[in-house]
Amino acid sequence: MAIIKALVVDDASFVRDLVKRTVRSKFPVIELTEAANGRKAQSLMSRTFFDLILCDWEMPEMSGLELLQWMRQHDAYKTCPFIMITSRGDKSHVIEAVQQGVSEYLGKPFSPDALTKKIIKVMGRKLKAAMSDGSKVSATPDAFRESATLLTQATRGSAEVDNGAAAPAAAASGGKDPAQRMRGVAAVRFADSVLKCVIKDITLTEIRVIAKRDQQFPGILDQAVVDMDLGDNRVARLNGYVHQMQAVEKRVDTDFVSLIIRFVDEDPQKLEDLSRFIAGFRGS
Repeated sequence: MAIIKALVVDDASFVRDLVKRTVRSKFPVIELTEAANGRKAQSLMSRTFFDLILCDWEMPEMSGLELLQWMRQHDAYKTCPFIMITSRGDKSHVIEAVQQGVSEYLGKPFSPDALTKKIIKVMGRKLKAAMSDGSKVSATPDAFRESATLLTQATRGSAEVDNGAAAPAAAASGGKDPAQRMRGVAAVRFADSVLKCVIKDITLTEIRVIAKRDQQFPGILDQAVVDMDLGDNRVARLNGYVHQMQAVEKRVDTDFVSLIIRFVDEDPQKLEDLSRFIAGFRGS
């Protein structure tokens, strides 16, 4: 029976769940295993062969890039498809990943459609072979029909730009808007948009921001990446999701919307960067 084994590697369980949900709904022939960091992934890969790796970059103990470097040194994994799913979308990081042998690069936040296209691109032939044996797999006919349709659709080339990998936008609005009085600015990236915000409050677990109503807003529980300037040309990129969204004023024509983004990262380096940003924000 043709089954594809895939390993999902990310220190944030929220992101792992998003990847697993998309893969299971689109490709019922893919069997999923998960790991919280590169070290645990390495241990699993030493015992079991996986046909596909879906991996974050920034993780504790062993990063995604270090895992990729280790893989390419072993015959069994020299050609194994490796999709890097990360909030690091700047050109230098993309080039570094390509040089180390990454198969595809997907920026966070990602849409289910973008992830689906990347998997089809790197696993197309093997997916078709697995689908031909799909009647032996326990899955609904609708799921197989959807996968078959996806596999026969034309996909874009590697020059396609993912929304999640776009460079962070500048986040400051002029004038006498009330939001201008809040200390600190941040760009909050979603799968299909970038929200220009000012920071109202921030802790190690969440950030509350205010944005003008005339922008494109996400939905509750949508993925988010918060870009915060640390100075010295350094940017902290925190992964999270939309926990709450409400009007700033109790009237239907309010000009501002308040959002709470809950952070999901467990990487000590990211928490250190966040602590540094909070100290600067409180001291401003």
